[in-house]
Amino acid sequence: MQPINHSSPANQIARTLLVAMLCAAPALICFRTAAGACVADADLGWHLRTGEWILQHHAVPRVDMFSRFGAGKPWQAYSWLYELILVRLYQWFRLDGIMVYMGVMLTAIAAALYRLVSRLQPDFTRNTILTMVVLTAISRLYTPRPWLFTILFFILEINILTQARHTGESRKLLWLPPLFVLWANIHIQFIDGLMVLGVAACEPLLGRWWKPYVSRLSARSLWLALAACIAAACVNPYGTGIYKVARALASQPGVLNTVSEMHALPFRSLGDFLLLFLTLAAVGVMFRFHRLFPFETLMLALAVVLSFRSQRDIWFLAVIAAVILAEGLPAQSTSAESASQGPQRAALWTVPLSIAVTALLVFTSAFATQIRNDRLEGALAEQMPVKAVEIVRERQYPGALYNTYAWGGFLIWNLRQPVSIDGRAAFYGDQRIDRSVKTWTGAPDWSSDPDLKSAGIVIAPVDAALAQLLRMDSRFSVAYEDKIAVVFIAHGTQKSPTNNLAALNLREGAHHQEKKL
Repeated sequence: MQPINHSSPANQIARTLLVAMLCAAPALICFRTAAGACVADADLGWHLRTGEWILQHHAVPRVDMFSRFGAGKPWQAYSWLYELILVRLYQWFRLDGIMVYMGVMLTAIAAALYRLVSRLQPDFTRNTILTMVVLTAISRLYTPRPWLFTILFFILEINILTQARHTGESRKLLWLPPLFVLWANIHIQFIDGLMVLGVAACEPLLGRWWKPYVSRLSARSLWLALAACIAAACVNPYGTGIYKVARALASQPGVLNTVSEMHALPFRSLGDFLLLFLTLAAVGVMFRFHRLFPFETLMLALAVVLSFRSQRDIWFLAVIAAVILAEGLPAQSTSAESASQGPQRAALWTVPLSIAVTALLVFTSAFATQIRNDRLEGALAEQMPVKAVEIVRERQYPGALYNTYAWGGFLIWNLRQPVSIDGRAAFYGDQRIDRSVKTWTGAPDWSSDPDLKSAGIVIAPVDAALAQLLRMDSRFSVAYEDKIAVVFIAHGTQKSPTNNLAALNLREGAHHQEKKL
């Protein structure tokens, strides 16, 4: 039997089309199955409102203006650049802009991941399978959050590090400081990237007694790169204050128990089990082929701790496990001749062809799945209190607002009224989040919540325990109810003509701003 000629034009085209389909697959899956969840994301609203505020004031916020609790208190919008990008997309395309963000980022992540794996493993089939498994394992993170940038930048960082470690070319590390300048202005998890650099910098020291040791980089070049990246992260509107935010986020153990995305993996989906299998396979390869190198071993241990501790960090483990498998699995060849020739490189013309086909597939999938504003607005109304907000604005109910953690971001953007709580966990702290959870779940002391006692309006999910309690509370009456939300109004809140006029002006101003958007 004649060996397959992998370098033939026909084979190159087939592989290029397959890679394009692989890169477009996450966007297609998101458009088809998760579009409604994307536009109803709990944090989307406050990110949009922050971006809008930055555009209006040509500055970044330094105090909070979106909540009753935080009014005037110091607050840093550490994802300010992401919020600018997001609100611009919304202004240009409305809710379609959110899906544009998702499509572009998921495609870029898939392409960067395939590029990383293919640099380490010459076998095309293994590259394709590994990339597909990782993309499936992290599919629960397909939401319009800034962590998509973190996943992309993390893959790029690992790609740079692995190349530099294998070749000894320290000049490749010069790409890292600019990467961290951008990363630190988009998402706080640039800290994870610095931890990776810290592990890499310690590797030459550990290599004196931890054998085998394969990195060709000197300790000096790695420590200089780490110092440069730490300094580069300070090139943001808040300077070194960004590290205080990172420390505050890391020191909130209570959030792990109350915020669903911070919970450990529930192992109720295929992606969760694929992540487990990736981890076990990576450990097996390290022991089977005696690849217990310092960097890989420490990175896998760190990744296991982070990712099995919190769902939002599963990308860390998925990428590290894929790198270990791509590096550790021995290459297969169909003949001695092909083995001696080494891995076949794709022709240069396949790159633009792959980009063009990928873009065409993403655009076609968006059109085929009917990603339109009207459909997205309908999906949003099925999960968020859209009608309840319209009623509150139309009837101009006075008084402070009380709401759930999950709806705070939506209300910041749509009701334009200070909320009692929203998704900025580090800002509110464990105590306030715990207090809100206890009230909404009907804990014995629910009625003593000071935010509830001072509220004039309560917008509650119809199935919340607090909603059932308030129906029997003489202090509140039901003003509106649908299958999503119920609006309670506190007795004794009267609307004066002056207040009505002020509320009307605010409402007209908000509507005028929305028309401009």
